[in-house]
Amino acid sequence: MDHVDHILVVDDDREIRELVSSYLKKNGLRVTVAADGRHMRSFLETDSVDLIVLDVMMPGDDGLVLCRELRAGKHKATPVLMLTARSDETDRIIGLEMGADDYLAKPFAARELLARINAVLRRTRMLPPNLQISEAGQLLKFGDWQLDTSGRHLLDEQGTIVALSGAEYRLLRVFVDHPQRVLNRDQLLNLTQGRDAELFDRSIDLLVSRLRQRLRDDAREPAYIKTVRSEGYVFSMPVQITEARS
Repeated sequence: MDHVDHILVVDDDREIRELVSSYLKKNGLRVTVAADGRHMRSFLETDSVDLIVLDVMMPGDDGLVLCRELRAGKHKATPVLMLTARSDETDRIIGLEMGADDYLAKPFAARELLARINAVLRRTRMLPPNLQISEAGQLLKFGDWQLDTSGRHLLDEQGTIVALSGAEYRLLRVFVDHPQRVLNRDQLLNLTQGRDAELFDRSIDLLVSRLRQRLRDDAREPAYIKTVRSEGYVFSMPVQITEARS
């Protein structure tokens, strides 16, 4: 029997829940709705879904809090698409920093929501099954640097801390977990669990540029993150686990 994707829609607006649920069902998806974080948690205690559509503005715990909670728990690998009535770019950036995979502002066309859901699911499933992030709490050494996965920061040769943004840390973590392996932009976008719908692939290019600056890597002749023409990027430095923490 063919798999039918199961979507959980979390929104306090009953009309939106009903409209979205009806449209997605008409297009072959299985849908469950929840009015708030309490109902979402209750459902996810016993069931799993393929993707969560999560509203930002809700009473009680808002969507940003819930997204962060999802990313820290057993549903951390479940794609999240966030909805908001706000036009403030700051909210969109915070949502992506919390680990959302895509972001759609209200009002929106149901057809666009469906397209984004399908795109996120497609990108998620194109990843090789062995591309998994290793557990946190390690000190990873590469070249002149160490990455503290507990403190989520870089340490240079002198032990000086170099702070990283959430997006920079996630991208570097992906690279050091998969050294000497070419990763294309779609894979990097999924593994970093943050996709800026407006920037698309360029968001990864800009983030790689920022990360190279943090690593003091010469963009013309990089030693750490090399560009593979027409394919993506490869972290060329060997990585060693120099310390494991409980």
